[in-house]
Amino acid sequence: MLHVVFFEPRIPGNTGNAIRLAAATGATLHLVEPLGFVMDEPRLKRAGLDYHDLANTVVHPDLEHALAALPGRVFAFTTHTDQGYTGVDYQDGDALLFGPEPTGLPPEVLAHPRVTGLLRIPMLPGRRSLNLTNSASIALYEAWRQLGFPDGV
Repeated sequence: MLHVVFFEPRIPGNTGNAIRLAAATGATLHLVEPLGFVMDEPRLKRAGLDYHDLANTVVHPDLEHALAALPGRVFAFTTHTDQGYTGVDYQDGDALLFGPEPTGLPPEVLAHPRVTGLLRIPMLPGRRSLNLTNSASIALYEAWRQLGFPDGV
């Protein structure tokens, strides 16, 4: 099973979409507090549609608790690296860690000893970032593809 980690997410619609992503792929979605919304936020529920019961979502009080719950490697996504996300041989249990919009992951998270590596999703020059859930989708589907889409139809 793969894991997607949103560090201090702020936009409820993005998290709702990530709940749908987790439900569609079988990944576990980990949310690291503080959240920029409450979990019963109407925009979160609307974006997640009726997938909330189909997704495995875990809320952690801080990054240390989230990292302790992850069984495998942790890849942090950032624009501050040249290593592309497709250059990794993903394994079952890997976690994909993403920071909040608009700031991304702070330096202390990128430097955490539990972080296996820093990865980047290529973009055209002069573009600041992709939408958070779009980024998670791109990376998660590549990892899931490499694993052979287990349980996917």
